[in-house]
Amino acid sequence: MIKSTEKSVPVVSVIMPAYCAEKYIRQAVDSVLAQQVPLEVIVVDDASADGTREVLQTYENLPNFRYLRNEYNQGAAESRNRGVREARGAYIAYLDADDWWDKRKLAEQLKLLEKTGAVMCSTGRELMKPDGTSMGKTISVKDRVTYQELLKHNSINCSSVVMRREVALEFPMCYDQSHEDYITWLKVLKKYGWCAGLNRPYLKCRLSEGGKSRNKLKSARMTFQVYRYMGYSLGRSCLYFVSYAVHGVLKYL
Repeated sequence: MIKSTEKSVPVVSVIMPAYCAEKYIRQAVDSVLAQQVPLEVIVVDDASADGTREVLQTYENLPNFRYLRNEYNQGAAESRNRGVREARGAYIAYLDADDWWDKRKLAEQLKLLEKTGAVMCSTGRELMKPDGTSMGKTISVKDRVTYQELLKHNSINCSSVVMRREVALEFPMCYDQSHEDYITWLKVLKKYGWCAGLNRPYLKCRLSEGGKSRNKLKSARMTFQVYRYMGYSLGRSCLYFVSYAVHGVLKYL
């Protein structure tokens, strides 16, 4: 496994955008600090109007915790980009403030990245209710996800991803009104070929009320926008969208 050459230098920088996240963010941060690799966690507070800052004050004396605050609300994409620019680790891991991890997640992903030579890795996930209890449903991921497969179905959840920092800098997230993470994964895989998959539910994915993916009609519209943004014709975009819709139904059966 890759080890930090200095105690003060992290191997992984965990980027956590947060907007009015006081209800859940403590569990997210605690799950990061429980990881078994040298890391830093960078929380980018996107001008929250609740008690997010007050909750995070508990961690501010920790040497591997960093708090950044946007002067105005800029959205999840730019908040993640800001965190990546500030990061010191060789790898970037993303975690939304309402999700959390199994303590083995990052260590196992780093092993797989070293073994395969991939620039990016995702894991399976367990779906959780808003109160944090399990829905009894896990979503798997293939050992190898290619660009063509990803066009038909976005099997890569943002909170599961670890990637090389230089790749995250090369492909910053954009187009926040759509699925900005999906666009980024497509760009990465179009250049680098594939994403390694670790098919274990190391990500605990909370289906919070009000999230982008909870509004199925809105999520579907944004997915179609992704195909158009990537330069595909109306006809080809419709074909990929049909595949997306079928996979979306099967995922929850």
